[in-house]
Amino acid sequence: FTVSSHLIQHRRFHTGERPFECTECGKSFLWRSALLRHWRVHSGERPYSCADCGDSFRQSAHLTQHRRTHTGERPYACADCGR
Repeated sequence: FTVSSHLIQHRRFHTGERPFECTECGKSFLWRSALLRHWRVHSGERPYSCADCGDSFRQSAHLTQHRRTHTGERPYACADCGR
């Protein structure tokens, strides 16, 4: 690792340490960013909005997935049947 903090974060996978705990429900996380994302469950914050229909989402990946309902994009196909 080129940065000591990256090694510290990596070691958590091996030790099971989850130092970032939600004060609302007690769930704990490896990373602070994961705790902040989780907090939206309790706060109701939905910062990612669809420009087409106005639906909003807690995570940007969920908005990306939702956008495909408007575009018709289907980026994943079955290798066996093509569906």
